[in-house]
Amino acid sequence: MSRQIKGLILAGGRGSRLKERTVNTNKCMLSFKGKPLISYSLDCAISTGLTEIIIVVGYRAEDIINQFGIHYQGAKIQYVIQQERKGLVHAIETASEALDGADFMTFLGDEVMHGARHKEMLDYFQDNNLFSVCGVTIPKDRSEVSKTYGILQGEDNKIFRLIEKPPRPLNNIQGTGNCLFRNGILEFIPYTPISHQRTEKEFPDLIQCAIDAGHDVRSFSIGTSYKNINTQSEIQYSEENI
Repeated sequence: MSRQIKGLILAGGRGSRLKERTVNTNKCMLSFKGKPLISYSLDCAISTGLTEIIIVVGYRAEDIINQFGIHYQGAKIQYVIQQERKGLVHAIETASEALDGADFMTFLGDEVMHGARHKEMLDYFQDNNLFSVCGVTIPKDRSEVSKTYGILQGEDNKIFRLIEKPPRPLNNIQGTGNCLFRNGILEFIPYTPISHQRTEKEFPDLIQCAIDAGHDVRSFSIGTSYKNINTQSEIQYSEENI
């Protein structure tokens, strides 16, 4: 029998690289093709069949809460406040009580994707009884991998190494914020090292801890094009190409 899966949308950051555009607005609420940016992650969660969605909010949390309330297209929404902006791993840890033992699928509140295959990824995760699945895309420009994280893998897409923002990516496999986890991933948060560069725990390093402990973690091609939006130029590019 399949375990319950909850959606977990991470939307607590400000988006300081967008400068004045996020002084009075949560980045995830910026208009993108006529609707709030976070709507695209909510729509992906709904398309997967998830009926419970947790949104981790922080900076200008009221922008998101007032817009979406406690239901979205039939799914229940629960909010968790991330009091300090200390990165994605801290955001996941903040949501641990709300997850209440459930497995979960992560989304970022500031990403857009074309040709999304979230339902297929969920089926792959469940059918193969995996510990985690990382949704990946294959950009034409290898430098795009440097903006998220890189992946080294073997046969059957089994991952053996994840690298946060690699300066010189070894391949074109780009990790995204769309991942599936058994609830047991939370046990590795205390063992995740703090990045010397960003002074916070990094998302790929959390997953790497599970791999190093012997868990089966694989990649899945989740979309044809992808952007984690952090700058005005990325907003413009995504509106024209995704």
